[in-house]
Amino acid sequence: MATAISHPVSAVTVLVSRRVKPGHASAFEQASEAMTTAARPFPGYLGGQLVRPDAQADEEESNLYHTVFVFDTPEHLQAWQASPERTARLAAIAPHTLGSTRLREVSGLGHWFTPSTGGTHQPPPRWKVAIVTWLGIFPTVYFLFLTVAPLLSDWPLLPRVMVITVLVVVLMTWVVAPRLTTWLKPFLFAPARNTT
Repeated sequence: MATAISHPVSAVTVLVSRRVKPGHASAFEQASEAMTTAARPFPGYLGGQLVRPDAQADEEESNLYHTVFVFDTPEHLQAWQASPERTARLAAIAPHTLGSTRLREVSGLGHWFTPSTGGTHQPPPRWKVAIVTWLGIFPTVYFLFLTVAPLLSDWPLLPRVMVITVLVVVLMTWVVAPRLTTWLKPFLFAPARNTT
């Protein structure tokens, strides 16, 4: 359930987290697909993706699904969120979920570094996201240049870059960023100091 996502400077990314009832995964995924299908015709819709639980997730995380929606402006996002189509799709999803739905708006690469559990956090400042993004991308790219790039040495430049960047995005999204978020949580989400 994914569509290609491009991110203009003003784009708004919404990360929605839901816990799915045991035995309802298939029905929930179908309802989520219907939600994405309903959003596609809306002005400003740039893409969406359902992120399923990691196959090796512990019991607490095994039923936690995330949905990412991207719109080009906050106004277009608001129009979708206020629409009868979204209300109807939410009603179809509700019977398959447990507890409350968590919805967070994040900017830029901030969705890589939002914790999936625990209390509610404000998105980290962009300068912190930039530092932690570099800490993730640098070793990931270095590893891929040592392992994958030599295998592609006979390929034309453009396909090589495409393969490497796809692998970087996949590794950052599902392997590197979640671990960095856990390890660097005190840095990313440190409370602002009162300077008054």
